[in-house]
Amino acid sequence: MLSTLTSILPIFLIIALGLALRKGGIPSTDFWNLNDKLVYWVLMPCLLFSKISLSPLDKSALGLYSVAILGGFAVALLFALLSARLLGFAPPQATSILQGSARHNSFIGLALAANLYGPAGLDIAILATAILVPTTNIVMVVLMVGALKGDRTNSLAVAILRELARNPYVISIFLAVCANQLIGDRIAVVHDVTDVLGAGALPITLLAVGANLRVRAMAASALPLILAFTGKMIVFPLAVLVIGLLVGLPREVLQIAVVYSVVPTGASSYTLAKHLGGDAPLMAAIVTLQTLIAAVSIPVSLALLLPLIP
Repeated sequence: MLSTLTSILPIFLIIALGLALRKGGIPSTDFWNLNDKLVYWVLMPCLLFSKISLSPLDKSALGLYSVAILGGFAVALLFALLSARLLGFAPPQATSILQGSARHNSFIGLALAANLYGPAGLDIAILATAILVPTTNIVMVVLMVGALKGDRTNSLAVAILRELARNPYVISIFLAVCANQLIGDRIAVVHDVTDVLGAGALPITLLAVGANLRVRAMAASALPLILAFTGKMIVFPLAVLVIGLLVGLPREVLQIAVVYSVVPTGASSYTLAKHLGGDAPLMAAIVTLQTLIAAVSIPVSLALLLPLIP
């Protein structure tokens, strides 16, 4: 557990630095807003393309990997839907519990896999991003629109498709898969550029994660925070582990799948909640609480779960 903690600590120190810089006005609030756009539109798409287009993971392992990752996502999604309905939460609160249980912070997951398993671990974790990003965006948008804009779903269908079609992560993953299948080798200049830009994605993004934490937002009621935490930090990784063991996922691949699954929910959940009319303050509280607790919950979860993998 000590080695895991020392691997995780630098990630959360960088996140804490981002929070301290934003609170200190360094460089400025405008900088952090622009930095988010730089990461979203340029750096992370370059990292995804650079790694996925050259991924060596064989197709049989990728299929089992997808089953484990998407199975965990589906179980966490089901847990959130059922618990929110049984406890009678209104749609805005229910959708925040939904996002808090099933979305993921890809940036922390990638940094964690890289620190624990090196470049090979980063490559495998990036494939989890490639599997989950398109799925999560499509499923969350459809479910949230259905819950929050039920009678206007048809009129919003075109807008939803338009948003998904111009999502830079979805585009970069699509192009990377095409390059991987059709070319299967480095593309001169293209990979040189995406390698350099992608190398800066994780440290800059971790600073941005910290800068976007809103500690004062954690004044939300305890129950939805507990439900979202349970769904994301307990149900999701347990489901990934069980499904991975059942389908016979290779040991190292399953380890990284579990590592990737224990991360907190994604900061982009707040933006989607605000845009679609969900409970944005509750979503901000869920994101902040999970990110802060993750500094303790991640090493504890990995200490409990990883020894179960034969």
